[in-house]
Amino acid sequence: MTNGSDTAGAIDAVVFDVGRVLVQWDLRVLFAKLIPDTSELDWFLANVVTEDWHFQHDAGRPLDPMIAERKAQFPRYADQIDAYRARFLETIPGPVEGTHELVRRLQQRCVPLFALTNFGAEFWDVFRPTEPTLDLFDDILVSGREKLAKPDPAIYRAAESRFGHAGERMFFIDDNADNITAAALAGWQTHLFKDADALEAGLVARGLL
Repeated sequence: MTNGSDTAGAIDAVVFDVGRVLVQWDLRVLFAKLIPDTSELDWFLANVVTEDWHFQHDAGRPLDPMIAERKAQFPRYADQIDAYRARFLETIPGPVEGTHELVRRLQQRCVPLFALTNFGAEFWDVFRPTEPTLDLFDDILVSGREKLAKPDPAIYRAAESRFGHAGERMFFIDDNADNITAAALAGWQTHLFKDADALEAGLVARGLL
């Protein structure tokens, strides 16, 4: 799906992804501090602490066995793998430009706001207190707590039940095309996030702003 899926239908609520929509997320930001050689850093991020491996925690797996297994597999990088846990917040260098202002404007217009995020439960507990914009949301469904992750169709059904709105009445914003496709197949209205300007135009076109 693309932004072309931003088509008709009344909207009762707006649902945001968190990572790369509300906040930046990049493993490289942390590990560039620990591995100065660019070629080695590229190899490390492609083979050791990878986004696919990290996704296990998003999907509900606890950190302890993940880290123990990875350190056994890559003992040379034990310190860096420990840093993945201890310094995770350094992979979130700041907000995505413009989106927090859109959240505030929607909230001022009394638009119900929800979030549906792939985020490990242990990391969420560390991250959540650092981000006051999330206080504006009515509810946030966190994949690691549900042990379901996007794009599994079950997580969209869980969100409908939890948020109390039918999928076709919710406008879902995510930067991942697979997650958007799954939401659209579940009947949700969708927007593939590229930047805040394009999102603002989509919200205005729907009369939400």
